[in-house]
Amino acid sequence: ILVAAIAVFCVSAYQLFKIGKGYYDGRSEYDKIRELAIETKDDGGDDAGNQPRYQVNFDELMALNSDTIGWIRFDPEPAIINYPIVQGKDNQEYLHKTFSANDNSLGTIFLNVENNPNFRDQNSIVYGHRMKDGSMFRHLQDYEDRAFWEANPYFYIYTPDGQELIYHIYSMGEVLDTSDTYLTEFNTEEEYQNFLNMTKQVSLYDTGIEVTTSDTIVTLSTCTSASDNHRFVVRGVRVKE
Repeated sequence: ILVAAIAVFCVSAYQLFKIGKGYYDGRSEYDKIRELAIETKDDGGDDAGNQPRYQVNFDELMALNSDTIGWIRFDPEPAIINYPIVQGKDNQEYLHKTFSANDNSLGTIFLNVENNPNFRDQNSIVYGHRMKDGSMFRHLQDYEDRAFWEANPYFYIYTPDGQELIYHIYSMGEVLDTSDTYLTEFNTEEEYQNFLNMTKQVSLYDTGIEVTTSDTIVTLSTCTSASDNHRFVVRGVRVKE
């Protein structure tokens, strides 16, 4: 019994070490990517009409990964969401592969394969894992708290052609992975309006933000602890570029 207990302990310790090392390696990789690609501007911020506080060196990113199509960040919080965005050949490629093509459970933040990489679609979907160490899209669920949304209502996407796209978060909540939330094409303006109405109706709380058929939105999606079939989504409407 003692030998069996020791064996179980050793196997468990190894598995915990392996998991911890995976998290550490993934976080270290993305820290290095930020150091390589991001330049912080100390100019008073976006709302003052100055240069963006963040400047992304897409030449460096493209040299590392030609699938690069953008960069996403939140400001002020959740500041940990500050990552490159890629688009793979399908929606499986980057689930367990980091930006630098290393096998890791963190994966990479990626755009839905059916979307155009310029974020001009009516509904662009960006996926990321919900990691237990708080990395990737884990902190999207902070938006369950209305007070958190009030303090952090925007996220930002940068593109290789030099744009900074600003999104005002207008809806958030838990959905099934088969939900209409993941529709990306609409045949008529009425269909798109019905879709937008749905995204507001299923929101955890009413943000009071108007969204019309002339707008485009981005849906950020991650897993939940509820089940393999549930997702938590945060939806933002583009308000400035």
